[in-house]
Amino acid sequence: MIYDITPPITDALEVWPGDTPPSREVLLDMKRGANPTLSTLHATVHLGAHADGPSHYGKDAPGIDGRALDDYLGPCQVVRVSVGPRELITPAHVPAEIRAERVLFRTGTFPDPNHFRQDFAALAPELVGHLRARGVRLVGIDTPSVDLFDAEELPAHHACLRHDMAILEGVVLDGVPEGVYELIALPLKLVGFDASPVRAILRTLPVPGDHS
Repeated sequence: MIYDITPPITDALEVWPGDTPPSREVLLDMKRGANPTLSTLHATVHLGAHADGPSHYGKDAPGIDGRALDDYLGPCQVVRVSVGPRELITPAHVPAEIRAERVLFRTGTFPDPNHFRQDFAALAPELVGHLRARGVRLVGIDTPSVDLFDAEELPAHHACLRHDMAILEGVVLDGVPEGVYELIALPLKLVGFDASPVRAILRTLPVPGDHS
């Protein structure tokens, strides 16, 4: 079974205030007599479900093309946390057993990607170190950022930079049960860019011994 955890990219999708919203410019249109249809996408690279590149929060850090692809491919644990608006997820919210190198947090505090709200939950910086000590290489969240909206110093981002952890933001986890899946969320090879949109999916893992 596949869970598509990517929000639809339409002109209704609301991006971070001040960033570039998605729009489509049709250059050629078969409905108007052209041979092919050809269009251009105008948008921020922090679009919908996206992978942050280290250069987004580290002055001399590499772009998204500098991260290893296998950060975004492999076993991934979905963890549902009970947090309220503007609340930070701490190690106390995390189950004792982390069973995968990638963890996605389902907070439910950003329920509609087409309506940007500023009171979403985020990660406490100490949580990043806690996860890294348990072998986690990627952390993701169902909000626009691993930091609170008004956290100008980006403490969770900088914690990820210190611990060399990949970041996945903007995924949609409504309806995804807790558990371990295979994550596939490969960023584009955008050389030097600070992020890349991804088509993020979770695929259920086969049950051991089930050969049906």
